[in-house]
Amino acid sequence: MKIKFAYLFIVLFLWNCKNDERITFEPIEFTSENCTNCPKVTIHIPKALDESPISATINNSLQEEVISMLIYDDEIEATNIEEAIQSFKNGYLELKKIYPDEPVGWEADIEGKVTYEDKNILTIQVNSYSFTGGAHGFSSTRFLNFDKAKGLELENMELFKDSLEFQNFVEGKFRAQEKIPATGSVNATGFMFEDDEFHLPQNIGFTQEGLQLFYEQYEVASYADGPIILTLSYKEIKPYLKLKIES
Repeated sequence: MKIKFAYLFIVLFLWNCKNDERITFEPIEFTSENCTNCPKVTIHIPKALDESPISATINNSLQEEVISMLIYDDEIEATNIEEAIQSFKNGYLELKKIYPDEPVGWEADIEGKVTYEDKNILTIQVNSYSFTGGAHGFSSTRFLNFDKAKGLELENMELFKDSLEFQNFVEGKFRAQEKIPATGSVNATGFMFEDDEFHLPQNIGFTQEGLQLFYEQYEVASYADGPIILTLSYKEIKPYLKLKIES
């Protein structure tokens, strides 16, 4: 009897391992060199370790995202994160040549984390802060959504069966959350939607709490208002999604 139970335990263990389709990640860090006339750069992102098409796609997409945040030197065509950090440094040094008495240094802080994963979808949220002079720094949030089966990164409009129908649904939720009258101008309470027409944000991502729609500072409101975030439960948005959510 003990042998049978042991055999059953092994079978169940192997079945669970086979059906655990989560991607294995390790945290990786990139930092700038420590010197007097260098900008401070700190990057923490996950790296997918599995030898699969989706892992390669995730790692490439994350690298491209980080590179795009750091490029300041047109003479360097960065192909990796180390070269992008050098480009950021070169941009700062060029500015110092023009304004040698400028006391404030540059800095960039980038952090990526997995916010959602099931057998179909994986989402990584990339938060960044950069300061390159001026009155204040710039904060940004970017969601990277992936179709695990196809090994592809998804554009926002690829998430929905009918993007216009979904947008109309979201507008009602947005108006309710922000206490905007259900009819009339969407800018009635001070928002700044272009042409007074509601639109979805540039950043949409899956989280444990639900689908998050993230309007950056300046996207539809003033800097002082900060980001505008709308989170929708998976129960209410399932009819609009192309991919099945395992939540």
